Amino acid sequence: MYKNSFFRKASMIFILTGTILFLNSGCIKKKTVSIESLLIEMVDRSSLARFPDPVFVTKQFSSYDRRSVEKDQPSWFANRDHGGWVEWTGDYPTHLNFVRIDSVNGRREFVMMDAEGSGAIVRFWTTFAGKNSGRGILRIYVDDYSVPAIEGTAFDILSGDALTTPPLATSVSELTPYEQRGHNLYFPIPYSKRCKVTYESDNLHEVGPDRTGTEAIYYVINYRDYKPGAKVIPWSPSEMEKNQALITNVQKRLADKERGVVEKARIDLNANLKPQESKSFTLSGSNAIEQLAMEIKADDKEQALRSTVLEIAFDGERTVWTPVGDFYGIGYHSLYTSTWYTQAEKDGLMSAFWVMPFKRECVITLHNFGDQEVTVTNAFVSYNDWKWDNRSMYFGAAWQQYTGVVAGPSDEAWAFRSHSPPLDLNYVTLQGKGVYVGDALAIFNTRQDSWWGEGDEKIYVDGEEFPSHFGTGTEDYYGYAWCLPAAFTDHPFIAQPVGEGSFNVALTVNSRFRALDGIPFHKSIQVDMELWPWYIAKFNFAPVVMWYAMPEVSVNISPRPEDARLPVARSFRDVSPTHYEKGIIEGEDMFVSNKTGGNLSSQSAHGFGWSDNMCLFWGGGAVGDEITLHFFMKEGGKFNVKAAFCVSYNYGIFSISLNGKQALSRLMVTIQR
Repeated sequence: MYKNSFFRKASMIFILTGTILFLNSGCIKKKTVSIESLLIEMVDRSSLARFPDPVFVTKQFSSYDRRSVEKDQPSWFANRDHGGWVEWTGDYPTHLNFVRIDSVNGRREFVMMDAEGSGAIVRFWTTFAGKNSGRGILRIYVDDYSVPAIEGTAFDILSGDALTTPPLATSVSELTPYEQRGHNLYFPIPYSKRCKVTYESDNLHEVGPDRTGTEAIYYVINYRDYKPGAKVIPWSPSEMEKNQALITNVQKRLADKERGVVEKARIDLNANLKPQESKSFTLSGSNAIEQLAMEIKADDKEQALRSTVLEIAFDGERTVWTPVGDFYGIGYHSLYTSTWYTQAEKDGLMSAFWVMPFKRECVITLHNFGDQEVTVTNAFVSYNDWKWDNRSMYFGAAWQQYTGVVAGPSDEAWAFRSHSPPLDLNYVTLQGKGVYVGDALAIFNTRQDSWWGEGDEKIYVDGEEFPSHFGTGTEDYYGYAWCLPAAFTDHPFIAQPVGEGSFNVALTVNSRFRALDGIPFHKSIQVDMELWPWYIAKFNFAPVVMWYAMPEVSVNISPRPEDARLPVARSFRDVSPTHYEKGIIEGEDMFVSNKTGGNLSSQSAHGFGWSDNMCLFWGGGAVGDEITLHFFMKEGGKFNVKAAFCVSYNYGIFSISLNGKQALSRLMVTIQR
């Protein structure tokens, strides 16, 4: 096991030395890949704005369900995506979610990755399930397959201190139990000939025909595959020792969010925008934006964060069109978040630090597509000189919303719950040459008791028929695990500033911004995400995507002012409006004038005949507690009233009064357990 006790003893001298290394990074040979070059690239945000040199392809190994082999087949949405699960046909196993199983010196190693050629691991995510899980031995073989270069427990390497320190080896969210977190290693591990990653655990074995007992490991490994001819200095303990000062410097910069903005000049972007009004600002010369900041003020700020849209055109080519809240990674809530590329203070200033070069002119336009006046204040763009060359690329961002989209589960035992299958929803499709660098998702969930994010990412590069990036779940893609709602906002590349919609009728916002794990494409890229909830439901599903591309790249998402001006979802009815048939009143829409105790919620289930599959649920109260609900009629008169009430083995005692007179009394005998 490689230990980094040296890190903890690093002094100010080393930090200073690391700074000098940054300043002299130009002395590294252009096509040499090493721990040093990769770390420098990681914290140099301007490197994203130039097409990679040396050229590489970003690929992925994962424990995705191997039954997913063909679109338009039921197994396309198969969801048993953890290593170690084996389906059996009679007495014979039919698939395994690892690459293979190797026998090494009498031990059984489950192979998670096996790549030949020169490359580098640039992101490694895992989570585990089962007794004593995550404490098996993880081995990373670099060039020499006979002896592992890195060896230790999975937890110690991926989110402990066996290899490096936070934030490049960490787990999220710190508000959840350690074993239920996503474990994220972002420290680069280069190799010149081959790389193999294995996991050994006494708890990990093929599941028997009765499907009993095994440790589950979910994993995703992103790596760069360099073209032949690239010079790569492989990972080694000596390389780690050689780069101690640089490593310490990078860790500090990422942890402190020291973005290093160099400002030649800035212009103000302040504006008072009346409904349907726009205002433009122009920058001239060969420059690059380094920071774009603003604060939004309005009577309804949530709506303003969605209905106020940022548009940017570089050299006459519009490449950015997105609501400002989504652009800064907070959806339409006032939230705190802080990544390497975005910063938002709750109820305050929002900043983006994407480097955005242009040759001649940049036009920034702010649109107000809402019906209220919006004040854009403390707004500015700072920029610096940029020397445009044949590798320079424009920054792009696009947003869309799938409004009221309906999806449900699939896959054997789940199938009885829904007749609406999961869906592949397109984040974006780009035609041209560039690098995909990140996305954020704002999703409003309408199910009180249902997780929405079983779906996997599917990313097709340069016309692939099968996606080279096939994941294990939406929350895994965004770095956390187990559907958990706890917020995390201190990681440089991933964030969940709000997760209330995990199991509630509420909003969740996830973001993943890329550095070394950016995905280059030469002809095209298609980024899809499955919407795969536990129960059938409606959602507002709104992704924003970011990329860099050569001029004249085409994007399949056009500006959508009609979607930006839609009322933002704040309740179930905002996404799934009631039928509003004459005389129908939904329990969830009734007015609560008095509640002495207990908890009131909207409970959801399929197959009971409830309209919109929802009912109003009051529980948790003490004997004697009361709740009073009102509905209002436009006209008086005599009416026949029909009502639907829910009963179960342990609830269903109620009496009903209209205008103070008892109309119905029913007693259900409760069963105590």
